Amino acid sequence: MIYRRSKAREVALQLLYRVDLNPSLSKAQVAEFINARINDQISRDFALLLYQQTMQNLSQIDAMLVQSAENWRLPRMAAVDRNLLRLGTFELRHQKETPSEVVLNESIELAKRFGTADSPSFVNGILDKICSTERPKPENA
Repeated sequence: MIYRRSKAREVALQLLYRVDLNPSLSKAQVAEFINARINDQISRDFALLLYQQTMQNLSQIDAMLVQSAENWRLPRMAAVDRNLLRLGTFELRHQKETPSEVVLNESIELAKRFGTADSPSFVNGILDKICSTERPKPENA
């Protein structure tokens, strides 16, 4: 069973991937894509927020990824991995109400579903580095 927020993340990832390969996607096409895949309005709104906010913060997100992904340039990354990292980085940086463990878990699950055999560990490693940089762990932990 896939949960509503998980489905919203999946659709946001698909949109990011689609725009990465075809940058001329219109707002109407984005809305049509979301509406065709998600039935409830709350999940549609969340998918749209994830997509739009990731796109609005893309240069900042990409800079963080370049800094965190040692020996990897963004164009060299698989498109699915690159966009999963963008989505996960956005959530870690800007969706503070979502626990970092949830963001990491959701990103790894999407990597298993849509990426290669190496995608889950690749995505986990980079997002974990971003997570520890952006959301410091308590000193007592």
